[in-house]
Amino acid sequence: MSARTPDSVLVPRSCLVVPASDERKTAKALASAADEVVLDLEDAVEPGSKASSRERVAQILAEAGRPGLAVRVNQVGTAWCHLDVLAAAAAATGPLTLVVPKVEDAADVSFVDRLVAGAVAGRDGCPDIRLDVLIESAAGLENLDRIVPAAARIRAVVIGYADLGANLGCDLDAASPGARSLRAQVRSRVLLAARAAGRAVVDGPWLSIAADAEFAADRREARDQGFDGSWTIHPAQLGVVNDLFTPAPAEVDWAHGVLDALAGAAARGSGAVALDGQMLDEAVAVRARRVLARAGERR
Repeated sequence: MSARTPDSVLVPRSCLVVPASDERKTAKALASAADEVVLDLEDAVEPGSKASSRERVAQILAEAGRPGLAVRVNQVGTAWCHLDVLAAAAAATGPLTLVVPKVEDAADVSFVDRLVAGAVAGRDGCPDIRLDVLIESAAGLENLDRIVPAAARIRAVVIGYADLGANLGCDLDAASPGARSLRAQVRSRVLLAARAAGRAVVDGPWLSIAADAEFAADRREARDQGFDGSWTIHPAQLGVVNDLFTPAPAEVDWAHGVLDALAGAAARGSGAVALDGQMLDEAVAVRARRVLARAGERR
């Protein structure tokens, strides 16, 4: 399996999910400040609109009018999943993320991974197609340690709070202490499994469209718990999310200082050095590189 770390791939701060069947909302999303637009072919699209929505997604991907595009395909085992994957992979002209929903075991991911491999085999200028796995059930949480390393294409793990809450029998969006505690437990479980496999973590959407203090506080908790970004369901939430998941200038300066100090130490044959009273080593360097990755830099 891949040994890449979360700082080795650019992870979006904000992912705006939009029904692929709604031309107006799709156009608005594509013109928005979202780092990534998730064109949804799954829950937001009625069965009778699946084929036409898939064609619209393929057209958007072929035109490649903006960076940062993702497609949420239908669940593995449905009549639409393989059609979604093959159409998106065939149309992609640049980097693309396929979001695999309701993942419950490693076989779900392996199936999509093999479809992608077959779809791009032999293509000139093969596009970079990654997978995000959407965890939406207790079974998915239980099997995370097998799911996350199941394919080298996996970029990130995303939490689907609505379906997960329904599966667990609770409202994970509630403001009650119990709901907040359970959200924190779910995030912790996802974070540990993802980081152990060298993958990123993206928080699921807040199901209210408001960009209020409650929304900001919850997204801040996700950031402080180690998450790399967040899904949103309304453009009004993008400013809050982008601000929260963008490192402050002081953090960026700290990261540059850490890496410069360690580079100097390495040139002198030393693996550790002190900076402003803090001992630096590779563990601190990992944190510093992650800060720069969130700021859009690479070291």
